[in-house]
Amino acid sequence: ALADAILATPEVVRDREVLELGAGLGISAIAALEAGARLIATDYAADALTLCRLNTVRNTGRSPALFRANWRVLDALDGCCRGGVPVVLAADVLYEARDVAPLLALLPRLIAPNGVLWLAEPGRPTAQTLLEATEVAGWRRTTIRHDGPWPDPKDAGVVVHVHSLQKMTE
Repeated sequence: ALADAILATPEVVRDREVLELGAGLGISAIAALEAGARLIATDYAADALTLCRLNTVRNTGRSPALFRANWRVLDALDGCCRGGVPVVLAADVLYEARDVAPLLALLPRLIAPNGVLWLAEPGRPTAQTLLEATEVAGWRRTTIRHDGPWPDPKDAGVVVHVHSLQKMTE
C-alpha cells in the first residue's frame, strides 16, 4: 500500500532525501527509488538490509544508502540524517505497545520542519495510539484507504491505511 501511494504521488519524494524506517525486503524502497528519491533505508536486521539492497538493485538498478539501526533507541539514527529529512516512510512497523513512545520521541528528530511522515498500517491498536498522540501534539493527518488486491488470497479483506502526518509549525 505504501509503495502504491508513493507511485501514485511521486512528487512527494522526487529529488528529495527520504528516510525509510523498517525497510524490510525493500518494496517501498523500490517505489521510492523509481519515483526519484534519494533514499536512506534503515532496518535493525542486517539480513533485511541485504535483501533490500538486492531487491532494489534488481528492480531499479539503484541501491539506497543503507543504515542499520533500531529506531526504538532514540539516538540510533543520529548518524544518518542530522537535521531531519523532508520525508520519512514507515510501513507496517508498529506491532507492540512499546513501539509507540520511541517513535513519537524520534519523529521530531527525523523529520525536517514542514516535513512529512507516511505511515502505512493495517489497523493495529498500536498505530491508533500513535495517531491519537500525534493529533494531540498538533500533527495534521490525511489518510488514504487501500483495500488491495493483495498477492496472498488469504489477505482478502485486509485494509491498509496510509497516513500522511505533518507536524504543524507555529
